[in-house]
Amino acid sequence: MGNPQGWVMFVSVFCFVFTFLWLLLFIIGVNKNSSVWASLDVSYHALAAFFYLSASVALAYVTTVLGQSSFVNSTVFQYYQEDIAAVVSTPLN
Repeated sequence: MGNPQGWVMFVSVFCFVFTFLWLLLFIIGVNKNSSVWASLDVSYHALAAFFYLSASVALAYVTTVLGQSSFVNSTVFQYYQEDIAAVVSTPLN
């Protein structure tokens, strides 16, 4: 398995942009008098939670693999430390 940081970035940017657009739609008032918007809102947040969880799990897996070889090379140890920070902060986004 390669480094999943591309997936982590995609999830973060996708959720940021989509949440911003979602906010604009709600500010404009497109959601008034329609029960479909509640279902769409729940669906989007479930998808975002799944994306964040999958990104966190993939990054945690790579971090554990890097952790096994982190004491051999100082560059790998730096990547290991950065990945630990990303795994911890990914679900918080």
